[in-house]
Amino acid sequence: MKKSILSIIVFAVALVFSNEVTAQKFANLDKSPMDAAAFPSSYRISDKKVKVVYSRPQLKGRSLSKLAPMGKVWRTGANEAAEITFYKEITFGGKKVKAGTYTLFTIPGEKEWTLILNTAKNVWGSYFYNESEDVARITAPTSKSDETIEAFSIAFDGEDEAFNMYIGWDNVIVTVPIKE
Repeated sequence: MKKSILSIIVFAVALVFSNEVTAQKFANLDKSPMDAAAFPSSYRISDKKVKVVYSRPQLKGRSLSKLAPMGKVWRTGANEAAEITFYKEITFGGKKVKAGTYTLFTIPGEKEWTLILNTAKNVWGSYFYNESEDVARITAPTSKSDETIEAFSIAFDGEDEAFNMYIGWDNVIVTVPIKE
């Protein structure tokens, strides 16, 4: 009887400590979660033309000009710089661009933004931006949103071979035409 009680106690102690050893520690949610936007937008269509992977900072009472300063190269989101993949050769804002993955930097302005496709990849922020690695630079007009866009967002809309990429945050919307 003493042996079985002792065995049960040893087993219970071992079980308690083994759970502690194998317990996983998961990080909290990112304050600027990663997201992706693609065209065509439907999940039912696997043959995509373009996809952007970016992080989504939120205003949280801060000004857009503080988070994405006008006239300065910005990572187009938060954390790692946004990456855009074109699966076919396209015309991006009037410039021909070969299929491939590029880092998407922007320079915010009052009436237009400059969008930069750059060959650097896996870049944190815009700290190491190098203009000599640019593939294309285009300017795109801004318009005003009727409602405040709290979380930085990228979306696509349009027809099969001619569509637009929209970048929206605060009350600013940047529109970039894309053609196949």
